[in-house]
Amino acid sequence: MANVSHRGDMATHPDISEMRTRYARMLGGRDVALVDGPVFLLGLYCAASPWILHYTASQPALATHNLIMGIAIGLLALGFTTAPARMYGLSWAMCAMGVWMIIAPWIVGSGPDAGVIVNNIVIGALALVLGLMCAGTAQKSAPRT
Repeated sequence: MANVSHRGDMATHPDISEMRTRYARMLGGRDVALVDGPVFLLGLYCAASPWILHYTASQPALATHNLIMGIAIGLLALGFTTAPARMYGLSWAMCAMGVWMIIAPWIVGSGPDAGVIVNNIVIGALALVLGLMCAGTAQKSAPRT
């Protein structure tokens, strides 16, 4: 059996340049790691907000809408965490979801009160800002060809 243990300096390893390139490529998509948590928490709050603010009875369509949008934002956050290099292209979708959340009370809801409107505007603005942060960072870290 061959002695495959390598106890010396890694700089003498025959594949060191390839290993460094692969390691850099694997870590290249993790530039927005600090945004994943806030995006997930935003999705969680968006999904729970109809029950937190008690408008499930007065705005049932908007309550269902926010639940679905919150789940979608949460799934985007999980995707950003598990496959960042592939998912940060969807940052622009999160920006669109943010804009939609801002205008949804008037389109989905029926005569929403000020609390519901402010809630959706805050959620939408945060989704838009976080989506822009993800998209901007993904664009900066994209390989130039």
